[in-house]
Amino acid sequence: MKPLEKLKHEFLLILPPVIFFFFAFLLLAITQRLVQRQYGIPLSGFGGAVIGALLVGKVVLIVDSLPFMNKFPGKPLLYNIAWKSSVYFLATFLVRYIEHIFPLLRKYGAIMEAHRHLVAEVIWPHFWIVQMWLAVVFFLYCSLRELVRVIGREEVIRMFLLGGKAGQG
Repeated sequence: MKPLEKLKHEFLLILPPVIFFFFAFLLLAITQRLVQRQYGIPLSGFGGAVIGALLVGKVVLIVDSLPFMNKFPGKPLLYNIAWKSSVYFLATFLVRYIEHIFPLLRKYGAIMEAHRHLVAEVIWPHFWIVQMWLAVVFFLYCSLRELVRVIGREEVIRMFLLGGKAGQG
């Protein structure tokens, strides 16, 4: 595959999760602003949603390439939805941890010292709000993806955008 074709292929793969997670993170940012407005705490908004969506979109692409992702192909959809949601959630948790520990590791030099400072500096209510949102968003994302996988992309587009009953052309 030529470099330009590969770039286009990668772009088209990452586009749906990035768009989905952009709107999810934008809703999260708006929720945070509404809840914490009275305390005057500055929060990320549009930029944070874009960066978060790009980061999670890339994590989804990387995790999707792992051989164990389609662990339950013959089972009811809920199996794959729960499995994939959990794997995405854990992968994103790991990436978030690395993202926050890396600057502290450079500052303190040792992983345990950096981890101790990270635990002490984390704003736990904010952390758990983001984690809860991620759990719900990943479950919704995986549910939609599994439906598209089973029903077919064209049929889902037809059902959502064109209407009519299943199987009608």
